[in-house]
Amino acid sequence: MKTLTKLIAATALTSVLAAPVFAEKWDMPMAYPASNFHSEVGAEFGKCVTDGTSGDIEIVTHPSGSLFPGAQIKRAVQTGQVPIGERLMSAHQNDNVLFGFDSIPFLASSFDASGILWEVAKPAIEKALADENLTLLYTVPWPPQGLYFKDEVNSVADMKGMKFRSFNNITTRLAELMDMLPVTVEAAELSQALATGVANAMITSGATGYDSKVWESLNFYYEVDAWLPRNYIIVNSDVWADVSDANKAAIQTCAAAAETEGLQRSKDYTDFTLNGLREGGMYVGPPSEKLAADLKEVGEVLTDEWLKDAGEEGKAIVDAFHAKAD
Repeated sequence: MKTLTKLIAATALTSVLAAPVFAEKWDMPMAYPASNFHSEVGAEFGKCVTDGTSGDIEIVTHPSGSLFPGAQIKRAVQTGQVPIGERLMSAHQNDNVLFGFDSIPFLASSFDASGILWEVAKPAIEKALADENLTLLYTVPWPPQGLYFKDEVNSVADMKGMKFRSFNNITTRLAELMDMLPVTVEAAELSQALATGVANAMITSGATGYDSKVWESLNFYYEVDAWLPRNYIIVNSDVWADVSDANKAAIQTCAAAAETEGLQRSKDYTDFTLNGLREGGMYVGPPSEKLAADLKEVGEVLTDEWLKDAGEEGKAIVDAFHAKAD
């Protein structure tokens, strides 16, 4: 039985049977489909909180961008339109360049490396969020990011003119450096965008590709393990300040369990989804030597640009990562 499932069962046993007098409902918008492991963990987290607070706080998740589109979730939490929400951290690099720390190409290309990078970046990220009236509850990494194409690609030159799905600053700049046309497409709109030719190339995890059944439109997936971006669950700091100490402790316990559970599911989902892409008829394998070399050059440019924009804070994160990882 999964860690979070166990915790839900344990908290349910200690719940007060009578309904609380001052119960709060927290609507939690999420950008990804209900079947995605991030959404599943979020739903279990919500149930854990509801049980752990004896119903004082009921978290109801709204996946697939059904309550707010992905691009609007962070702002909705900041302004108090909803108390809590989930979003891809690097999608907010325009707000603060540090939010793109987890999408520096080829810096942290494994789950272990991603964990070290998060450990050294967490204090700076929590401070940046606090400055925006947001409190971090937990984060979960995506599986490693790979390149998807409709047609076979053996070098960056082969990508010229393709329409590349972008979802943050890094992916937009990546498209530009590879001479492709960046097109912003949220995860909830991905299947339609690929089917209608709005986009015919992208970089994302096997999980997103599998969830969106991209084999219906694309044929090739190259395992380049570019980075492992993180989704994060944030709560409005004013709302958080009004939560009782006991309920804060219950929520933090559920958040810690969700983070552990989410990491394991991400690891498990990696092989499962890549096999699913293969079963769908896609080529799944490593890039050619030429493509790998081209991507390394592009990655070096992107890393230098991020470090320049991030200044001393960004350099401190990267330096601390190398000190622990090397």
